[in-house]
Amino acid sequence: MSRRVLVLNGPNLGRLGSREPDVYGSTSYKGLVESCEETGRELGLDVEVRETNDEGEMIRWLHEAADGELPVVVNPGAFTHYSYGMRDAMAQRTAPLIEVHISNPHAREEFRHNSVVASVASGTIAGFGIGSYRLALRALVEELTG
Repeated sequence: MSRRVLVLNGPNLGRLGSREPDVYGSTSYKGLVESCEETGRELGLDVEVRETNDEGEMIRWLHEAADGELPVVVNPGAFTHYSYGMRDAMAQRTAPLIEVHISNPHAREEFRHNSVVASVASGTIAGFGIGSYRLALRALVEELTG
């Protein structure tokens, strides 16, 4: 039996492949979903990938995860830098939660250097392109079984 995991993506991530490919790579959002699902199958996880440009929807999904004791991989996108509502929702987590970023925020504009959510995550993985998600899913398995 596989363990259900939510992979949550914030604003503009649905535009992967066409959005700043020099920063975010050429993999489409569909490619990201397929990569996460495939990695999940390899690891015995039932991965559900979601994307929203709406902060309230993301917060509702985080509440759903907390209520269901679901592990989460989350790329908050721009919400990373200012959403205290999202941070507070993440703080209610009842299972491992890993923050991911495709690019390395610390190698980019100064406003991206601050994450208001990192302090309530199990850990953060950034800068490995779409591979950041695969690494995060592997880290979740370690958290769950270690």
